[in-house]
Amino acid sequence: MFYKKKIILIGSAYPLRGGGIASYNERLAREFMAHGFDTTIYTFSLQYPKILFPGSTQYSTEPPPADLKIKVCINSINPFNWIKVGNELRKIKPDIIVVRYWLPFMGPCFGTILRRVKKNKHTKVICIADNIIPHEKRTGDTLFTKYFVKPVDAFITMSKKVFDDLQKFVKNKPSQFIPHPLYDNFGEKISKEEAREKLGIGLNEKIILFFGFIRKYKGLDILLEAMKILKDQDQQIKLLIAGEFYDDKKIYDEQINRLGIRDNLILHTDFIPDSEVKYYLSAADCVVQPYRNATQSGVTPLAYHFEKPMIVTNVGGLPDMVPCKVGLVAEPNAKDIAEKIIEFFQLGEEYFLHQLREEKKKYAWSNMLNAITHLAAK
Repeated sequence: MFYKKKIILIGSAYPLRGGGIASYNERLAREFMAHGFDTTIYTFSLQYPKILFPGSTQYSTEPPPADLKIKVCINSINPFNWIKVGNELRKIKPDIIVVRYWLPFMGPCFGTILRRVKKNKHTKVICIADNIIPHEKRTGDTLFTKYFVKPVDAFITMSKKVFDDLQKFVKNKPSQFIPHPLYDNFGEKISKEEAREKLGIGLNEKIILFFGFIRKYKGLDILLEAMKILKDQDQQIKLLIAGEFYDDKKIYDEQINRLGIRDNLILHTDFIPDSEVKYYLSAADCVVQPYRNATQSGVTPLAYHFEKPMIVTNVGGLPDMVPCKVGLVAEPNAKDIAEKIIEFFQLGEEYFLHQLREEKKKYAWSNMLNAITHLAAK
């Protein structure tokens, strides 16, 4: 009789909103299912207390994914829940648990669940670490991460920076760097004409895109300063900002008014549902990631999927994913970013497309699945 291996993914998923981690987990679950694994996602009944969540809502307004098994059961702040979930998973005896780790806040919850699971002497635990050292540091980060890593058998990181950070916490456990796979679950690329008509943007306008949640480390304020430089040089370029504020919106509004660049911006600063992502990426000429610091970014594989050249800053793992003729790398300051934006439009979008299409082949989901199963087999 054929035994179908059982996989449990622990992390964000529906009914929590899409965006980076939830969309990734759902896409990874589908990859396991396509290869014949019995796959379930264990997600949160409560992910963040309201006081810690900076956005408008944690929950999706889109229909549930009919093809996925998702169990909504983890409460990130209730230790009794951690024990209950851990005991349940211990009895189920999955062959592999894949757990996402992106924030030390989750360390006590995940660490406790996994300790209970490991008592079954069967389940292998593989962590996909988005971050080990967080972008925004808080008291207890190191302690929580040390607690989390102990019951994990092996680690995958999606940037060399996180791989290096991981070595400060684990010495003798298998770990592997696998680039972030493509976000190919937001629909296919559509024509620039169709996308711009949907968003009310003129076809002949020069459009750069800042996409994703707006947080200080992502450097939108630096990009706004670069837009002022471009305006002063009479560069007819507009910045499309698509993403919800996770910082104080008032600070950015004041900066925009002070710089006098509001007419150079197209603001879509509500949460962007999964079904609308394709319009923003397809409408842009290029994607700009002006980050102050970074490990990897989910925006990069999104840009690859929609075949959009990138301008990224020379921080963390961003330059590694944007080699020559895929995009341009700037220093994280307004002057250099402005110069690279001008250079991009001088070269033109077509200049980058051949290499983009070649490079994106490296980011298949099968690479991630193979890495997880091989590490578990070790």
